[in-house]
Amino acid sequence: MSILGLGGWHVGVPKTDREAVRLMHAAIDRGITFFDNAWDYNDGLSERRMGQATADRRDKVFLMTKACVHGRDARVAMRQLEASLRRLKTDYLDLWQIHEVSFENEPPRYFARGGAIEALRKAKEQGKVRYVGFTGHKDPWLHLEMLSHGFPFDAVQMPLNCFDGQFRSFERRVLPEVIRQGIAPIGMKSLGGDARSVTSRTVKPADAISYSLSLPIATLVSGIDSMKVLDQNVKIAAGFEPLAPRALEALRRKVAERAADGRFELYKIGITFDGPESRRQHGLPTADEVPN
Repeated sequence: MSILGLGGWHVGVPKTDREAVRLMHAAIDRGITFFDNAWDYNDGLSERRMGQATADRRDKVFLMTKACVHGRDARVAMRQLEASLRRLKTDYLDLWQIHEVSFENEPPRYFARGGAIEALRKAKEQGKVRYVGFTGHKDPWLHLEMLSHGFPFDAVQMPLNCFDGQFRSFERRVLPEVIRQGIAPIGMKSLGGDARSVTSRTVKPADAISYSLSLPIATLVSGIDSMKVLDQNVKIAAGFEPLAPRALEALRRKVAERAADGRFELYKIGITFDGPESRRQHGLPTADEVPN
């Protein structure tokens, strides 16, 4: 599995299917093997495009997608799995995860009788998925609650970046527990979910990505929506050498004052990064529906 992964949401950004497929083929050719996705990304467009790109290259990618159940049960999860498999043009996933655990009532629902955890077990037993896990970006406590049940997750995905240590930190609270349980950590949001940390000249892309890659993770999911970004990120990963502890601490100190209020991690404090499916299932307006 490559240390740099391709983010599934961003493959829905190119204007045409052809452009998106070309981008994914270039990523594979340049050594990126971990492909991230989710059932609701761009209303299914991301999965359909990824299916087009990987149908004849299935053996070259570690393919992951996520069930967007958001508190619903195993039946919903299994229906979404079947839809994802059709769109992705494959009969199995390398990794299937519960997507975006964001609300306090979700973990108990997942572990209740008939909950989505049963779908993870069933899909694995049926050979439709090799590994299972969960993701989230809202609150470290929710990750710890999911981990407290003793379920044998294979992977856990979380935001890990140089800003995180100052505010509701996944690196400090969740990463050590994931490692203790022998679960593979998957990093994401190395730039904070958008480019404001870079456009404000708070941090350089190479420094931010190198920070995340230096943590004990299996791979880093990166939002790549153009050849320019692909070239930039592959160059960083190809020449990557883990930063020394002193360099990691220096970068944390450099951004500490500005990062302490969460301004570079809006996914923790606002709704901009909340998936529309998540908001709808909890009876809340989506980001597009909230008046300015």
